[in-house]
Amino acid sequence: MLEPFRNQPTPAEIRSCLLKLYQAHGDYERKARREHERIPENDLPYLWILASSASENLLNGFGVSSNEDWGSGVYFLHPSLRTAIIAINQLPRDETTLLLRLLGKGQTQNQAVDEVIAFDTREPRRAAILRLLANWKISIEITGQVEAEEELMMALTQAYLEWEQQTEQRGEAKGRHEEGQSLILRLLTRRIGDISPDLQAQIQVLSLDQLEALGEALLDFTEPDDLVMWLQGN
Repeated sequence: MLEPFRNQPTPAEIRSCLLKLYQAHGDYERKARREHERIPENDLPYLWILASSASENLLNGFGVSSNEDWGSGVYFLHPSLRTAIIAINQLPRDETTLLLRLLGKGQTQNQAVDEVIAFDTREPRRAAILRLLANWKISIEITGQVEAEEELMMALTQAYLEWEQQTEQRGEAKGRHEEGQSLILRLLTRRIGDISPDLQAQIQVLSLDQLEALGEALLDFTEPDDLVMWLQGN
């Protein structure tokens, strides 16, 4: 179970999260009894409280402990309570924590957004994460249900502009690619006659550079087999 908090949660809010967790445990256990089964302890839901920050007083109040295997920023309540608190602002700054740090606040979140933008533009995660952040910004603006602080909107706006630019560039590249395919198919039809659906499918997966190379090569084609041989070699 995940409970995210934009600000540091209060002790009362954490107790409320625990209450929901144990209500879920009760539902699982009652269902198991009805079916004459037994649920292993490790199969019961585990609660992760995602807090933008967590003070020493807050953590000490719940008697948490750290675990070297998990690194800094992750604190565990007693094992039987099946709960952990993640202080997002204390997480190490690396790729394994990036998605969590995007849910942080202030400098923590801004740094995470900068890291996403710095990814290679061909990196699939860059486009996916920027799209999520752009949708978050749009959702806040449309619904008006969240009175977002200025720093959050600035971070999301930066991500939105990057996403918009990348989307436009991707659209332009797609348009050039489709135009190239259409032109090549027309030239091939004039040169060697009708192109079979199978060969058309092979042409449609060619990159823009490959289409340009095919455009030069087809000037020497005299029959469909020439196209087949070129595709096999390229």
